[in-house]
Amino acid sequence: MAYRIFHACKAIANSTINASIRNNATPVGLLAPQFSQIQSTRNTSFFLKKSANELWKSVTSISNAGKRRGRGKTLPRIKDLNRGKKVGHGIVPMIFPGLNVPVVEGNILNRQQVLSQKEIEAKQIVESPEIETAASRPKKFKVPALKRGWTGGHARGRKIGPPNPINDDEFNGFDTWILDNKVVTIMTGNMGRSKHIRYLVITGNGKGLAGFAKVTGKDFKSSLNAVKNKAGQRLIYIERYNDHTVFHDFFTQFGNTKIFVEQKYKGYGLKCHRVIRACCEALGITDLYAKLEGSSNTAHIVKAFFIGLLRQKTHEQMANEKQLHLVEMRKENNYFPTVLASPPVVRDRSEIPPNENLDFNLYVMNGKVPHKRKKPALFYTKLPSWKVYMRKEEHRRGQKDVLIRLRAEYGDICSFLAEKYPEARASKWKKHDETNKENIV
Repeated sequence: MAYRIFHACKAIANSTINASIRNNATPVGLLAPQFSQIQSTRNTSFFLKKSANELWKSVTSISNAGKRRGRGKTLPRIKDLNRGKKVGHGIVPMIFPGLNVPVVEGNILNRQQVLSQKEIEAKQIVESPEIETAASRPKKFKVPALKRGWTGGHARGRKIGPPNPINDDEFNGFDTWILDNKVVTIMTGNMGRSKHIRYLVITGNGKGLAGFAKVTGKDFKSSLNAVKNKAGQRLIYIERYNDHTVFHDFFTQFGNTKIFVEQKYKGYGLKCHRVIRACCEALGITDLYAKLEGSSNTAHIVKAFFIGLLRQKTHEQMANEKQLHLVEMRKENNYFPTVLASPPVVRDRSEIPPNENLDFNLYVMNGKVPHKRKKPALFYTKLPSWKVYMRKEEHRRGQKDVLIRLRAEYGDICSFLAEKYPEARASKWKKHDETNKENIV
């Protein structure tokens, strides 16, 4: 069969050459002997038999057993292989009749050509279905900066609203803060690798009532709802001093987490760890300073802080325990002594043993005092002029201590001879003298 085909092709080639010679045509490559090559061809292949979805499935899929064991995490994703390869939409915009434009448009026959800039703009206007306006665009819900939590990357620090009501009891005025969220994976023998989500939240009404809880679940939404309701069922009431700070300084510890808390005046603010700040906001504490040492585990910080708050002593309890008057002296009051609490029975000076510790800071801190770095000396203290200034101010040295002692002993800044000599009192402003006269009258 092949021999007959070869002779037939040779006869056709010879007849073509003779016809060209008769017509005075110049043969190009036809005078050379022609040999036909017979090869076996396949019109179909594996890639043409299967659809694109089936081919992608073989690359991106994983068996059910593999999913249970946590496999297939780094498998490739389906890609659009035709992206950026449309005919006529390249670096040089062109018209290809029959491919990206019809061959005939009306009575005009389209030809292959390069589009100009004006034609490109006109074509884009015609092809665009609608001109997008600000009203037609979908609005994005933008979370305010103060409600995004501590950082925008995770949910810690965000507020999720009050717990769900229990029967007829509603949590009016409550709010919930997410303190910690973590994805936990556990490898099991029969079910493979299982994924869980762990939440730690605190809820409170800002009036001394708060509670915290931790829940581990499989679903994000259900776990968050469960931990919020669980925290609402574990409320603790914490007493506050003047509804803005703690009663006194204290030291607290849980595990390797140590916290030194200091009472501050109104308007000081919250200068502490962000977890402690969220707890203070839930309780309604507005002025506080806290120093954290050791482990910064979120759960340990919350537990240590609540343990310290629960171990606080009121002024009456401290006065009854020591059987002494509890007196407060503040700088803003010019260190004027104010009695906060008095016990029913007060000990005399002779009844106090010499080895008893009467330092209030050591008493409330249980002997633990935070180490504070000594501030470096200011540069002007090393100059000769500073020594001259200190020599001039020497007669005023210890003036604040004297004022405190006089107010404590006589109730006013005066000499011990004030009763005999009324002029031995500190001079006051006329404005103060007038107010004092009005109060006396």
